Amino acid sequence: MPRVQVVAHRGNSLLYAEHTLEAYEAAVVDGADALECDVRLTRDGVLVCVHDRRVDRTSDGRGPVSTLELAELAELDFRSWKAEHAFPLPLDPSDELDDVVEEPDTDHGRVLTLERLLQLVLDHERPVQLHVETKHPTRYGPLVERTLVDLLDRYGLATPPSRAESRVTVMSFAALSLRRVHGLAPSVPTVFLVERVPLRYRDGSLPSRVQAVGPSLEILRAHPGYVERVHAAGGRVHVWTCDEPDDIDFVLGLGVDAVISNEPRRVLRRLGRVP
Repeated sequence: MPRVQVVAHRGNSLLYAEHTLEAYEAAVVDGADALECDVRLTRDGVLVCVHDRRVDRTSDGRGPVSTLELAELAELDFRSWKAEHAFPLPLDPSDELDDVVEEPDTDHGRVLTLERLLQLVLDHERPVQLHVETKHPTRYGPLVERTLVDLLDRYGLATPPSRAESRVTVMSFAALSLRRVHGLAPSVPTVFLVERVPLRYRDGSLPSRVQAVGPSLEILRAHPGYVERVHAAGGRVHVWTCDEPDDIDFVLGLGVDAVISNEPRRVLRRLGRVP
């Protein structure tokens, strides 16, 4: 049976402020196979890891990411809104405080660029993948994908020997974004994220050259047979977002290929990969 990939959703975002360096470092320590991030372009053309169109929810600033330069974002605190960021309590008795990342330096609360996250992945002693979600619509349109592929190219990641050997996967709810990535970097694997499955793909098929679909947990709860249909059509299923033990057990029972979680250690424990 193929190994299920455990993907840390915005890092270990249950315990740490999402998209911060400490959240991702904690996920790596936890043993996550891959780190997931959302990316947006700043006004001066830098890809940063921010989910929302605006920075209001996850920082002490205001305004759309696309209207702010990196230097302006670097002045904001992206961590203090998460009250338990410094010393989170274990989730259950089998979690040890020794596993928790120590008090980080001040940079850990700053906006995280995609390049810095990429460096974290590449510098780690064990293979860790990066799953990058492009956010659309945006005023910058195709410049998002062009900037992303240019960054991957600088690190030798835009032309992997095969999709199976790629260290990076690109995901999006926008099929057009994935088509752009295919055109710029044909060997980089992609995942078509869906909040509802379009009628033409309910038989398990996927858009051209897309290898995997990313349905929500709610979709699989309502249509558990969808996983089997995707597999029969030759695709993979990456489900989001699963944190509760019952939900994790449910999707593992369906045979999904990847589980995206805010607390990857819980999934690893259900898989018997950590104590």
